[in-house]
Formats: sequence, C-alpha cells, structure tokens
Amino acid sequence: QVQLVESGGGLVQPGGSLRLSCTASGNIDYIDYMAWHRQAPGKQRELVASISDRGSTRYTEDVKGRFTISADNAKRTVYLQMNNVKTEDTAVYYCNVEGFTARGTPLDHWGQGTRVTVSS
Repeated sequence: QVQLVESGGGLVQPGGSLRLSCTASGNIDYIDYMAWHRQAPGKQRELVASISDRGSTRYTEDVKGRFTISADNAKRTVYLQMNNVKTEDTAVYYCNVEGFTARGTPLDHWGQGTRVTVSS
C-alpha cells in the first residue's frame, strides 16, 4: 500500500505565506511526477503545480510568481510554498504522486487533502 501524508494547511491572512508538505511512503519503487491540485468550494478540482523527477515544473497561471513547488526525492516529499496568498486561493489542496510500485505496477495516488483558508 501507498500512503501520502499532507501537512501545512491552515488559516492565513491575505498577503501571507504558507508551506504545504506531502510525504509518500509504502510500496513505492519510483516516483516520476508529483503535483498539487486544489478544489475550492463549488468548483472543480484543478492542477496548481507539478514537478517531474527531473525537476521540470509547471504552474497554473493564477499562481505563477507566487507559489513554488519543490521536491526532495530522497525523502519522497513534495512541497508547495505559497506566498502572497489571496482569498481565491482558499481551497482543499491535494497531493498527487505518480510512478511505479515495488511490484512494477503503475502508481497514481492521491492524498486526503489539507485545507487552506485565506481570510482576514
């Protein structure tokens, strides 16, 4: 089995900062893609940022220049540094990991989500 443990969510004021973490463990052989998605109330889940095993990153337009995704491959952990947050960043943030399990089967696993609320 694979487990993803997310942390770092909470209440933050507009203009503030927050860092989310997600650590993968369990039956994993290799991770080649890690990402953060979010789902705001009444909206569909959307991709926020992703990072490949080679360090290639992508961001949705809304967060470019404010959010930074990074990863520690040895720790199987992905981070999302959120700076200058806005009220529209309020959402549940989900970690997603893709790769291969120790059995060689494809891995595509999601975390339970961590809530981020931006409010004064």
